Amino acid sequence: MILDDKIKNYFENEYVCKTSQNYSVFGGKNIPSFIKDWLVKRYSDQFGNVDGESINKFLTDHMPKDKGIKTDILMGEDKKILARILIEPDIKKDILKFEIPDLGIKSNETRIPKYIAKKHTELKSGEVWGVVTLTHNTEEKENFIELVDFKSFSPYKVDLDYFKEARKNFSTTEWIDLLIRAMEYNPDGFETIGQKITFISRLLVFVEPRINLIELAPKGTGKSYIFGNLSKYGWLISGGVVTRAKLLYDVSKQVPGVITNYDYVAMDEIQTITLKDESEIAGGLKSFLESGTFSIANVRQTSNAGFIILGNIPLDEDNQPLSNSYFEPLPEVFKESAFLDRFHGFIKGWEMPRIKQNMIMQGNTLNVEYFSEILHLLRDDTIFSPIVDGLLDIPSDADTRDVKAIKRITTAYLKLLFPHVKTIDDIDLNEFKTFCFDEAYRKRGIIRSQIHKIDREFKDELPNIKCRGL
Repeated sequence: MILDDKIKNYFENEYVCKTSQNYSVFGGKNIPSFIKDWLVKRYSDQFGNVDGESINKFLTDHMPKDKGIKTDILMGEDKKILARILIEPDIKKDILKFEIPDLGIKSNETRIPKYIAKKHTELKSGEVWGVVTLTHNTEEKENFIELVDFKSFSPYKVDLDYFKEARKNFSTTEWIDLLIRAMEYNPDGFETIGQKITFISRLLVFVEPRINLIELAPKGTGKSYIFGNLSKYGWLISGGVVTRAKLLYDVSKQVPGVITNYDYVAMDEIQTITLKDESEIAGGLKSFLESGTFSIANVRQTSNAGFIILGNIPLDEDNQPLSNSYFEPLPEVFKESAFLDRFHGFIKGWEMPRIKQNMIMQGNTLNVEYFSEILHLLRDDTIFSPIVDGLLDIPSDADTRDVKAIKRITTAYLKLLFPHVKTIDDIDLNEFKTFCFDEAYRKRGIIRSQIHKIDREFKDELPNIKCRGL
């Protein structure tokens, strides 16, 4: 059975057929993939034919881009829309505000009643996607746009156990191709299995709490797209100025930063990012990368977010880095050896092919919204870590950070590639070594050797960890 048929057979309610024709209705529209897939699935018939007219009507009615919507609300017209909403608690005024940047609705124009916030726990802080009903409130001394109803955008009832059972029907190479398809790319566009594994390494921060990675890659390898479009549970910072208040904690508003509200935070175009309050951000990040906690102005915050730095790296004619010191392109504040040692692994982005037209997904794949929910649920699944512990022999004198890093990355690969395993006996040891442990060991080894180039106090070799039974 070919992979297209297998995906349709074992994920009957969760797959979507991606073709240029089916998705042409979104041409020129800046809509996340998880929304596009949901709409295509919703407005497709049993033969996969898409009703583009109905999609356009939905977008017009429920996802307007016209900032004149504020005038409609002001004139007494209630609006029910699907939107990205940023929640902002205002402790001093004892109110909850929100903004919808895509529609020009600002936080100083809005309110969320407390009874709505208590009913919908998603409306605490940070970013959420949902269907909201907006009205114009004139009962108070101040006029404002009020959010009077909310429904979280979670269109799929996700059964993680079903996903795990379905994995048993695919070979490991088929499953790797399925993951690449779910990332919206065509696995046939990759030349080797090594390229494919490197590509799906970008999903490690999606499935494993508090995993810290660095990826340096040439332009055009799709890194920004993956971290900005696949999941509503991640936050992509792409260049510009990063403040302590936005990233970690806003002291004046007493509001936690994005790193406490998401599964992962990705800093893209790292060479172009400017850190405001640089020393405070560096200190806070250093603590967070080590322990998952940090303190700002005597306020202690905790987060399980993954953290990944993304940047470009200059290559020679053989597609290899011009310098053997990979961290040269990083801002100076990120080049401290003790800071870099807190990153668990390094992804060689230059090993991936540049994205071409033949790499755009055409065919059956998992719906992005469903896939992102699966990745989100796998984060809290604790069955995998004990399996990794049981499969590795670790020397008693091994460096703790090295061990932690290798275990964490190995566990993340196990979740991605072998989600169906429940015990050590369920996994092929050679596949575990090849696709999980060896990849983790290699990625941590790059961090270790690169830090050694910066600071000779750090050794360049890793502890002699072995896979049991091999």
